[in-house]
Amino acid sequence: MRVQDKVAIVTGASSGFGRATSVRLAQEGARIVIADLDEAGGEETARQVKAAGSEAELVVGDISALAGARTAVERAVARFGRLDVLVNNAGIAQTDAHDTWDAPEETWDRVIRVNLRSVYACSKAAIPVMLARGSGSVISVASIAASVCVGGCAYGATKGAILSYTRHVARELAARGVRVNCVSPGYMRTPMSSGERLGLSAEEQEARLDSFGQRVPMQRTGSVDDIANAILYLASDEAAYVTGQEIVVDGGYLIR
Repeated sequence: MRVQDKVAIVTGASSGFGRATSVRLAQEGARIVIADLDEAGGEETARQVKAAGSEAELVVGDISALAGARTAVERAVARFGRLDVLVNNAGIAQTDAHDTWDAPEETWDRVIRVNLRSVYACSKAAIPVMLARGSGSVISVASIAASVCVGGCAYGATKGAILSYTRHVARELAARGVRVNCVSPGYMRTPMSSGERLGLSAEEQEARLDSFGQRVPMQRTGSVDDIANAILYLASDEAAYVTGQEIVVDGGYLIR
């Protein structure tokens, strides 16, 4: 068991990477706090965590606000007595195609709040608890959009900021026992990337994913499990000497 008895908060855990990560960590012995606005989806993730043989606590709230983030941390400590891992996964896609200079103000603000401010708020709430124990791992989900022009300007700006944030905070905390890293997915098969959330039909979703896969050297999209496994590694003691790093999981897209 690679994370036996550890306690992890996973944000945006009602579907996609968050659900897969919650279940994967549970399979390896962690107890999971599921933080999401989607109560029904969170309940299903909790069911799957329990089916994997672990315990789950569902916290429904806005973790991009510091009050909501602190509630998730407080619930973790109250239920399980500790906090070892924070997975900053909550995120949304940019759904318009405006140029960088012309992104709608509402789009810009919402994407930054969900994708970036949640990382700040949850880290600010969780890190003091980890520092008190002298150990912990913060893992944020960035994107290849931090390095190449995919996903739109607002989305790319948030992911680039997550990468920079990871490096700065990792350096600040390295000597105090808390590791800070990020995982950058490429073209993956998720409800957000497939177009399911945009109302596309099953056939349209498959066509969309196939077009993404053709851009990748491996000639396919990745799976949510690929990201969950990378996060598991960073959460485990196998990564005890790893901090300030970006693990890119993209089927070779950035080297094409």
